[in-house]
Amino acid sequence: MASHTKRGISAEQSELLRQIPSVDELLAEPRLAELAKRVDRNLVVEVARAVLEDLRGRITGQAATALLAEISPVACDPASLEERITRMVERILARSLLPVINATGVILHTNLGRAPLPEGVVEEFRRTATRYSNLEYDLEAGSRGKRDVHTAELLKRLTGAEAAMVVNNCAAAVLVTLAAFARGGEVIVSRGELIEIGDGFRIPEIMEQSGAQLREVGTTNRTRLADYEKAINEKTRLLLRVHPSNFKVTGFTDKPSLEELVSLSERTGIALVEDLGSGCLTDLAEHGISEPTVRQSVEAGVGIVTFSGDKLLGGPQAGILAGKKDLIARVRRHPMFRALRVDKLTTAALEVTLGAYLRAAWDEIPVMRMIRVTPQELQRRAENFIRELRPELPRDEVEIEVVDGASLAGGGSTPTQSLPSKVVRIASARYSAAKLGQRLRRAPAGISVIARVEEDRLVLDLRTVFPHEEPLLLKTLAAALR
Repeated sequence: MASHTKRGISAEQSELLRQIPSVDELLAEPRLAELAKRVDRNLVVEVARAVLEDLRGRITGQAATALLAEISPVACDPASLEERITRMVERILARSLLPVINATGVILHTNLGRAPLPEGVVEEFRRTATRYSNLEYDLEAGSRGKRDVHTAELLKRLTGAEAAMVVNNCAAAVLVTLAAFARGGEVIVSRGELIEIGDGFRIPEIMEQSGAQLREVGTTNRTRLADYEKAINEKTRLLLRVHPSNFKVTGFTDKPSLEELVSLSERTGIALVEDLGSGCLTDLAEHGISEPTVRQSVEAGVGIVTFSGDKLLGGPQAGILAGKKDLIARVRRHPMFRALRVDKLTTAALEVTLGAYLRAAWDEIPVMRMIRVTPQELQRRAENFIRELRPELPRDEVEIEVVDGASLAGGGSTPTQSLPSKVVRIASARYSAAKLGQRLRRAPAGISVIARVEEDRLVLDLRTVFPHEEPLLLKTLAAALR
């Protein structure tokens, strides 16, 4: 086979192949020799082999002399190959997870990491990550403890629940609850609450994985208490209520109140679980967000309430269960809990965030701070930003103004509600709004900026831009507009 391939190539191709150095020759070059000292030599060898194989394939794969001319002898030169190998190694080792500036006005932007964490978490991470801790050690008893204790007391005080526990996200909280109570049995859910959450995950599919059987009642827009009552049988294990935090059904609608479902649960002895999703711990109505709080559900008598840690709560990704002591204990005993529990860093971040809630230190929680900022403050920030930006812009090429706008909570919460805002709107004679948005994402000044495009205008909402990021945003925007 090798001889056949060799007979099938031209003299010009043979000459280029002969010029390709071996891997050992390349690794003897000063730059690669130094690189192999700084990183794993096996990685450099692997990349070098891949680069040489690619080059051989490009040479032998060319059928026409005109195309072959695109591969010059320079491409086979050790210095050129050395450069290619070095760049590839550096690209492999470069961090992929990068900070960005969120100028979209979407506070809980799922694609951008949802809730930014409080500054105090950084110091707590340093202390917890770089040293041993009492994560699962009872210092008083001198024996093994439970990691739940570090957040359970805080959650109980904030929600009014008898007990609380934490897993790695809200879907996991629902999954382990269903597995603990309803495997092999039925769970009654209204058809209007069979929602799809992020990335295509659906409540029925989560239920299926738990081993529970779905028992749909009512219709998409109307479900009555009698529908639940008629569906109850000897196989019924749970009543599940799902808060539609990422959509809104309007018009001819009806559903039982939370109090009615609690009463049904108490009459039948069948536990009621409510998936609140967004995890609102405090009333935000005065700031323009109407969302049920966890405490309201707990005080109404719901058996277990599940919610997220990184949505309106403003903490790390986590799924939280709060409710009655005996029910929480039953979930905690399920084997699946160990597979879904959180690590020490999530515990540390959640502890810091919940502590800020107990102190009513709203400005320490970025999500709370962003929700509470007023349009007047945003107007001042936007005007100051434009004042500093104008001298950096190409003359007579950019239109820039402050206009009324709307910010969103995002993250699958408050779908029909927005926060009144003031936004910076930009039009460029040189670039379309879409092209300008692309230039901002390509980080011309060292950091990517994510903005909105509306009516062929670039829109920046400073609500989700940290004040300390504004100088870098200005620099990046100025570079993108040139």
